[in-house]
Amino acid sequence: MMDWEQLLSLRKQGDKRKRLRIEEDETRLGFEVDYDRIIFSAPFRSLQDKTQVVPLSKTSFVHTRLTHSLEVSVVGRSLGRSVGKQLLEKYPALEKTNGYSFNDFGAIVAAAALAHDIGNPPFGHSGEKAIGEYFKSGPGKQYKNQLTPKQYTDLVKFEGNANGFKILTETKNGIEGGLRLSYATLGAFIKYPKPSLPYKPTKQTAHKKFGYFQSDETFFNEVVSDLGLLKQNLEGEDCYYRHPLTYLVEAADDICYTIIDFEDGINLGLLQEEEALEKLIDLVKDRLNVEKYSNLTNKAERVSYLRALAIGVLIGEASEIFIKNEEAILKGAFEGALIDHSRFRLQIEDIISISIDKIYQSKEVVEKEITGYQILNTLLDTYNVATQNYHQSAQTSYDKLILRAEGEHFDYKNTDLYSRLINICQYVASLTDGNALEKFKKIKGLGI
Repeated sequence: MMDWEQLLSLRKQGDKRKRLRIEEDETRLGFEVDYDRIIFSAPFRSLQDKTQVVPLSKTSFVHTRLTHSLEVSVVGRSLGRSVGKQLLEKYPALEKTNGYSFNDFGAIVAAAALAHDIGNPPFGHSGEKAIGEYFKSGPGKQYKNQLTPKQYTDLVKFEGNANGFKILTETKNGIEGGLRLSYATLGAFIKYPKPSLPYKPTKQTAHKKFGYFQSDETFFNEVVSDLGLLKQNLEGEDCYYRHPLTYLVEAADDICYTIIDFEDGINLGLLQEEEALEKLIDLVKDRLNVEKYSNLTNKAERVSYLRALAIGVLIGEASEIFIKNEEAILKGAFEGALIDHSRFRLQIEDIISISIDKIYQSKEVVEKEITGYQILNTLLDTYNVATQNYHQSAQTSYDKLILRAEGEHFDYKNTDLYSRLINICQYVASLTDGNALEKFKKIKGLGI
């Protein structure tokens, strides 16, 4: 069974001794420092030009990865505080002996939620697939026999969550330990605490994807060991049960994309207003102030009111489910996501089903994804070919120009093939939609 004191570790990469909560400066708490470091980081700022779902519209505001992440962090903070308050009542020693407050839980969840999309490539949900398919069925499949099965799976199943862990923790440009976040925040961030293989070994939500690349295995093991995450053996491989607060990060994301993507769809006219508002009303009818709602004069006001109510309802619901199942979560015996156990599950599934049909598969989104596939495949191939030719002493003049222009962004001189490939993938994934398009145009000789 996992232990809350251990799970709330303030340790950071490189620490020689344990950090104690009672010794923290109340004006600059470690978990709040985590939030600050993420929000001021370049990878986080780049999310402002990365598509969430719907490509940027010139007529209406829609969410980018940046605004989505900020909203998820706000919802996550509320969830963490609500749960933290109840946990301190159940485990008073956490507060009286160790000095933890309910705000610490909110700060951890908020920071992890803020970073939850930091490793995602450009061009929405298709970005990961585009990178993976380059190695599975494109020119990148030539590397399969030169890599271990896990290394190759890291590439063909390229995962934004694993890339996020690398971004947050990787020593780069002389900065030891990346952002040097507390282990509690990193633990809450790791949604899938397992390697790329075995792939989907069970139907558990935590096994659907993976949380770290092989290049980051050593530090991953240090983090989960320090936190005391429970180990399980799946097909001969060590995997772990989730940090309990990961369920709150996941719930915050689930709540936001369910409700707010739906809101974007309504505001962009992708959904029929009357039918869409009816779905939201069905979710919040017990809290709906009919008189107040009927006095709202336009669509934006009605959607905003229902969205706020819906988020409030689901925050309360997720907190209640977490506390009810807290002991099962600590034992690794809880299955699914918190929202899967909600009494509003059918309403949520109904909203998501409509979103898939009308928003995620809309012409505008599909066309953006098609473009993204072409751009990312071109960039990957150009950088990989130039790097491979460098190591085979077969460089063309064009290869030299590419490495002169772009080589500072990835370690093309590294003699280890896997490290080079992951590094190039990480660079391509770090690009914004606009950056990637501009680099694609230059490679293709367009717009000169």
